[in-house]
Parts: sequence; structure tokens; C-alpha cells
Amino acid sequence: MHAERPVDYSLAGKACEGLLVSHEAGPRPTVLVFHAWDGRTEAMNEFARRLAGLGYNAFASDIYGKGVTGSTTEECQALMNPLMGDRGRLREMLLGVVTAASAQPEVDTGRVAAIGFCFGGLCVLDLARAGAPLRSVASFHGLFTPPGLPTVTPVKPKIIAYHGWNDPMAPPDAAIGFGKEFTQAGADWQLHVFGGAMHGFMSEGANMPEMGIQYNELVAGRAWRALEQFLAETLA
Repeated sequence: MHAERPVDYSLAGKACEGLLVSHEAGPRPTVLVFHAWDGRTEAMNEFARRLAGLGYNAFASDIYGKGVTGSTTEECQALMNPLMGDRGRLREMLLGVVTAASAQPEVDTGRVAAIGFCFGGLCVLDLARAGAPLRSVASFHGLFTPPGLPTVTPVKPKIIAYHGWNDPMAPPDAAIGFGKEFTQAGADWQLHVFGGAMHGFMSEGANMPEMGIQYNELVAGRAWRALEQFLAETLA
């Protein structure tokens, strides 16, 4: 059994609310969950609960502000694009999430990982670049675009990216760029590429193949099982 409680914190002067899903017995290895472009939705809370089911504590983070989510493409773009356009500000906010989560008594601060989806995948890679105090990060159909900011080298968090070959938002050249970037930065990195998978392959209900976005149950299962192994290794 696990408990859930909201966690209030502030990012760039904005009130935010995360969800901590935790077990009773003392500080535990904890996985931070970074949301996609639509904000901390119930789907993100569910990923946190799945992580708790594996024995970890989990923190579903909120970057946009308490209760703020987008339901249309236009709303989601309006929330995400200002942060994509100011990666320095985004980096500060992401580090603020790590600080807020690590301040919780349930968190073993020496064993923290972060996972993220789409925009959140970009966020966890930015945390690795920033030298955040994390054991590891995992990006699911994330964006690979470098932030144009200094990278703390060698990159210490271990990195894994789960990527759909047919993702138009991170085409094959971007995947190659990911490998080159993190090799040069001295990171321990992995890239798992799934043939036939589009953007959003972990997002149940995603069904816009004309935009290159589609849920893929088979690939989602493969990626999650690979994550289980990665977390067992890096949070041991």
C-alpha cells in the first residue's frame, strides 16, 4: 500500500502542486515524473502510481502552475512554447522541482531519478545537462534539441531515451545528434529506438497519425519493462 499527498512549491514566483506517492517505511529511492505539454494530468499521476507499484516513491511534478493543464493543441502550445523559448528559465524551474521534491522526508536524496514524456523528456535531459543531483534520467518520446546552455561535464546522471523511429518531432538526425552530444559530454547513455513507433507511443488515447502522434501498446510495454530494468540498476 502507498499513500498520496499533494506537495506545494513555487517556481519562478508561480504556485505549483505536485503529487507525492509514497510508501510508509522511511526515505526511499524516488522517481520524479515530468509531464508532457498538457501539464500534470491524471495520466502523469498514474505513472507515479505505477512506479510506486515497483517499490519506489514517486513525485508527479508540476511546471505550469497549480491546476493548470491544456486540453487543446492551442492551449498546450501556449503553455509549453514560452518555456521552450527560454531554456535558461526552464532549467532554473526544473532544478527547482528537484529541490522541492528532495526536501520531502519520504525522499532518499542520494537515490533520485527522473523520467519524462514528450516535453517532459526534454526536461529530464536538460536536468542531466545541468548537473542535477540525480542518479539517472529516462526520456520517453522526448525532444532532443540542445538548450544552447553550458553542460556540466562529465554528465553524471545515467541517461536512457526511448524513441520512436517515426517520430517527426525528433527525426533520425536528431537521434544521432543525441548520441554525439552525450558522447562528447562523457555521459553513460543509451538510446532505445522502436521501429514503426511515432511520437506519443506511451500516451494512451493518442491517435493523430497524420501528425505523427499515436499510442502504441506493444512499444509502450517494451519501453516500460526496459525502464524497470534501468531503474533497478541505477537506484540500487
